[in-house]
Amino acid sequence: MSKPVKITQAQARRIAIAAQGLDRPRPAKATRAHVERVIARLGALQIDAVNVVARAHYMPLYTRLGAYDPALLDAAWLGRKRSCFEYWGHEASILPYDAHPLFRWRMAGAGAQGARHARWVQWEKERRAFLDDVLDEVRARGALAASELTNVGERRGPWWGWSDGKLAMEFLFKTGELTTAARRGFERLYDLPERVHPAHVLAAATPSDEDAIRALAARALAAMGVATVADIADYFRLAPAAAKRACAELIESGAAAPAAVEGWRNGALVDANARAPRRIEACALVSPFDPLAWNRARVERVFGFDYRIEIYVPAAKRRYGYYVLPFLMGDALVARVDLKADRAGGALVVQAAHLEPGADAAKVAPALAGELETMRAWLGLERTRINRRGDLAAALGRAWVSRDGAP
Repeated sequence: MSKPVKITQAQARRIAIAAQGLDRPRPAKATRAHVERVIARLGALQIDAVNVVARAHYMPLYTRLGAYDPALLDAAWLGRKRSCFEYWGHEASILPYDAHPLFRWRMAGAGAQGARHARWVQWEKERRAFLDDVLDEVRARGALAASELTNVGERRGPWWGWSDGKLAMEFLFKTGELTTAARRGFERLYDLPERVHPAHVLAAATPSDEDAIRALAARALAAMGVATVADIADYFRLAPAAAKRACAELIESGAAAPAAVEGWRNGALVDANARAPRRIEACALVSPFDPLAWNRARVERVFGFDYRIEIYVPAAKRRYGYYVLPFLMGDALVARVDLKADRAGGALVVQAAHLEPGADAAKVAPALAGELETMRAWLGLERTRINRRGDLAAALGRAWVSRDGAP
């Protein structure tokens, strides 16, 4: 094995930011091609119902493209000429179609998110006839929500309150026997893959499990630039042992090189095509569901930023707020803001704003005020309201007033 490439902490930050496309200027007017390029670069957008600011899957595109039209993602993901599909990538994810063959091993049952993970096995044995009935009904009637099945079945407490019908459809989604045809609000409508996906996608050759996992590991590394084996395994939820083998093969093939990153306890890999800009002019709010922030341990290791989402923490015990977004400025995470879109009141509410140690409030506050104005306009809200909570709130309020507005 070749000698590890030595990478400083500052270089690792810049490599990570560039790999995520956050070093590039936002387009004057984003197109569907911009949206598709971001999805290809990231490898996946995590789908989540959280809608405190905007639905989680729309936010990473805003972070990179600015005030884009969310209908562009809807068209790529759910339109008649779609270029993406839904499946279990990191979590439930929007994935580019060229990744479809790479997840067929998971559809066949392998891995922690696979269709035949232990918790599903007994249920499948007991309900195979019911599963076949659900498939037959979808085949006969077309795209259906679980609630529209003729036999919805009983609700099950341990399964998030899902009915038997919803369990069946989710299982069939995992196996690839059903897929997402559309969304009604956030409710998934399921249909047969051959009625949703283009023929060329379904006809694409299925790689071996090993080749697919290696390709996913390569995509994960490309999306991070520099990463440990554990980081790479986490990105697409690969088994640690399989990810380790895949990473060794990436190094052997020259697609990656071993790296020693300053301050990292474990060895790393650096993508052969990774860029390390000398200077980064990033200015963006990052959602908790952004690929840059998926792995909290990695965020702390790369950026020195201790980040936890506190949605499920009792209010009295929250340190920074309910829905906190890190603020990326240059090559550092310099602040965090607890945001809420008050749609009834027409306001983007800054419930709290905190400055990171070592950051300069006089520089951060004006930049953050400008980013909040861009976000407010994107969300179609009439005004921004800044609450006086957090050590950055006063400076942010002053910066906002200087923009000829009023908090």
